[in-house]
Amino acid sequence: MGMALIDRLIGLALPAAALRRAIELSEQGRHAEALPPFSAAARAGSAEAEYRIGACYLQGLGVPPSITEGLDWLRRAAIHGSVEAQTIMASLCLNGLASEDNADSAANAPGVDRLFAAATRTEPDFRSARKWARLAAEAGSAEGQALLGYILTHGPEELRDLEDANRWYERSAKSACPQGALGYALSLFARASDEAGRRRAAEYLRIAADSGLPAAICLLASITASGTGVARDSKAAMLLYRRAAECGNRAAQVRWGQALIEGRDAPKDSVAGESWLRRAAIAGDRDAAKLVGDLYCRNGAMAADYAEAAKWYSRAAESGHQAAARALGSLYLTGAGVERDEAEAANWLRMAAEGGDASSQIDLANLVLDGAGIASDPEKIIGWFGDAANSGDLVAAFNLGLCLAKGIGVERDDEQAMQWMRWAAEGLPEAQQAYAEMLAEGRVAAPDPESARSWFRLAADAGLLDSQVSLAEMMLNGRGGARDVNGALELFEKAAARGHAGAMFALGAAYGGGHGLPANRGVAKRWFLAAADAGHAQAQIMLGKYFEKGAGGERDLAKARFWFERAAAQGAVGSNAELRDGAPRP
Repeated sequence: MGMALIDRLIGLALPAAALRRAIELSEQGRHAEALPPFSAAARAGSAEAEYRIGACYLQGLGVPPSITEGLDWLRRAAIHGSVEAQTIMASLCLNGLASEDNADSAANAPGVDRLFAAATRTEPDFRSARKWARLAAEAGSAEGQALLGYILTHGPEELRDLEDANRWYERSAKSACPQGALGYALSLFARASDEAGRRRAAEYLRIAADSGLPAAICLLASITASGTGVARDSKAAMLLYRRAAECGNRAAQVRWGQALIEGRDAPKDSVAGESWLRRAAIAGDRDAAKLVGDLYCRNGAMAADYAEAAKWYSRAAESGHQAAARALGSLYLTGAGVERDEAEAANWLRMAAEGGDASSQIDLANLVLDGAGIASDPEKIIGWFGDAANSGDLVAAFNLGLCLAKGIGVERDDEQAMQWMRWAAEGLPEAQQAYAEMLAEGRVAAPDPESARSWFRLAADAGLLDSQVSLAEMMLNGRGGARDVNGALELFEKAAARGHAGAMFALGAAYGGGHGLPANRGVAKRWFLAAADAGHAQAQIMLGKYFEKGAGGERDLAKARFWFERAAAQGAVGSNAELRDGAPRP
C-alpha cells in the first residue's frame, strides 16, 4: 500500500494523527505531500491545521502562493482559537494587508480568480488588529501582548489607552519578547520623572537591543549618545549605530553614514559614509536621499556632480521632502546638472512652498516676478505672505510689501506696501533698503531724501552692498544731508572690494572729475576697467571713450571699439551711437 494512500486513510480516521503526519512531512520539506493530511485535519476542525495551511499559501510552500487564500485560512484558524493565527492577523491588519474589507472582497472573488487574487494594501486597520491582538494577548502570546500595547499606544485617538498599553507591554517584556521589551522601555521613558526611572527604562531597552532588534539598538545608541538613563559615551553610541545600520535600520544608517563623512567618533571616510546614506535612501529614507544630494553639490563631501545631486534630490522631493524640492528647483533654475527649465523649477518650488517652506515661497515669488509660474501662483503667494506677516513674520511682511508694490496677486497699492515695508524695516536690512528706496522715489508722498538716507545707512551698516552704494551716492552729492566726499569714497571702495560693479563705476566717475575731487584719469580708468570686466554697461562705454581719446593712458582704437561693442551687446543706451558716430577703428 502506497504512503499517499496510508496518509489519506490516517487523515480520514485520525485527524490528530493526520496533523502530526503533516507536520512531520512539512519539517522534512515535503510541503506538497503535507497538504492532504493538513486538509483532512482542518476539515475535522483543527485550528492548527488551518493555521499551517494559511502559512503554506502565504509562503507558496507546496501550493501556488496566494495572499487572499492564505488570509482566508488564517482568519478561520484565528476564529477557531489559533493564537499564532490571531497574532499574524493582527500584524497583517496593522500593515494594511488584512481587514474586514479584504475579507469581503476575497469571499466574493470567483473560483480560480480568488486563489490568485492579490490582497490590496490599504491603510492600517487598527480596530481589526486590536480584536485579533487582544485575543492572542489574553491567550498568553507575548507577541500578541506587544502588538496590543503598540495599538493602544499608536492607534487612533479613540483606541488609545496608555495605562492598558503599559500593562500589556510589561507582561510581554517579562516573557522575554524583544518587541515587548522595546515597547515597555519606551513606555517607561515616557513616564520617567527621575534618573532611577530612566535607568529602569534603559535596562529594558538594552534587553531588546541584546536580542538583536535593530530599532532597539538604534534607540540604545541615541540614549548612549545623550546619556539618558546610561553613562554618556559618544564612541560607544557610534558603535551601536554601526551595529543597527548593519542590521538594516535606516535611521542608524543615516547617523553612521554622517559620522563617517564628518569623522565624528569614527574614522573619516566619505565614500563609505555616502554608501550608507545611499543604502538608507534606496530603502526609502527621504532624509537620506536629500543628504546624498547635498554631498554632490558644491562644498559637499564628494566631488561636485550636479547631475547626481539632482537624481537624489528628485528621489527625496518625490517623497515630499520640502528642502529637497527647493534644492531641485534651484538646480532647474540655474541649469546645474539638469537642463535649465524655469517651469520645472517653479513646479518644485511650488511643492515646497505649499508645504510651508518660507524660502521656497520667496524663490517662487521671485520667479513669478520674472514672468514664470502658473496663473494661480500670485494669489497663493500673497496669501502665504499675508498669513505669515499677520502672525508677526518680518520676512513675510517684507515680501508682502514687495507684492503690493509690484501688484503681484493683488492690485498695486504703494501706501500699503510702504506700511508693511516700514514695519519689516524695524528688523530686516533688506526691508530697510527697500523702504529707503520708496522714500527716495516719493512713492506715496513727496520724496524724503533725509529719511531715505538714514534708512540706507542702517542697511549699509548691516552690510548690504546696494545700500552702501546708495548711501555713498547721497553723501557724494549732498542729498538728504551734508556732503561727505571722503566718507562716500570709503563706502564705494568697501562695496567695490566685495565685487559691486556699480561702486566701481561710481569710483571711476568720481576720479574722472566734476565731483569736488582733483581729476585722476589713470585711477578713473582702472575703476572703469574693473567695472567693465564685471559687466557694467555704462562703464564699458566710458572705458571705450577713454581708450578712444587716450585719457588716462595710451590711445587704443581697437580696445575702444571692443568695449563699445560689449556695451552695445547689452543694449546700453549710447553705445550704438558711439559706434555709429565715432566709429573708432584701429
